[in-house]
Amino acid sequence: MAGKHSRTRIFSSPAGIVATAAVGVALAVGGTFGAVQLTSGSAQSGQTALDLTPTTAASSLAPSSPAASPSASVSPSASASPSATRSQQAASRGKERTASPKPKPTAKKTTAAPKVLESGSCGASFYSDGQLTANGESFNPNALTAAHKTLPFNTKVRVTNPANGKSVVVRINDRGPFIDGRCLDLSRAAFATIASVDVGALTVRYEVLG
Repeated sequence: MAGKHSRTRIFSSPAGIVATAAVGVALAVGGTFGAVQLTSGSAQSGQTALDLTPTTAASSLAPSSPAASPSASVSPSASASPSATRSQQAASRGKERTASPKPKPTAKKTTAAPKVLESGSCGASFYSDGQLTANGESFNPNALTAAHKTLPFNTKVRVTNPANGKSVVVRINDRGPFIDGRCLDLSRAAFATIASVDVGALTVRYEVLG
């Protein structure tokens, strides 16, 4: 005995397919949601029953006004790249060059002229031999020294030859000469500065310097 059973078909007829398409269009356009139950009748009738139960009120079927689309934000304007600036050193190259000031010549220090304490004229000679001077120094014929009877040691005396105007400054470090008419006995080098050693002796002008 064969059991009898019924089979539920969905969209079993062309009319059902058309109805289903219409409901889909209504849902897409109206924005409503509902439950659609499609049941097929007996195979002999070929009719399809539709059960539409709206879940929203009729007033809500009106399409809501579309929300204003956010305005496109203004893209930030591209900031201008900083203009290249010339360094202070580079800018100075374009300026007119001026000659650097010349250093002022420094004034030369002038030494004050020694004060003349005593002057006169007398005979002078020279000597080139000797071991020790009166002040204890070793005699040096090449040094500018002289002997005097009374002047203090290390006194400076300017000796001038009046015949040619040559002069020399000597330092007193010895005693002499012990010949009448002579007051100075010069070293060989000092005498050669103002006259020829071949002369031997001559009259000079002397100045004691302070």
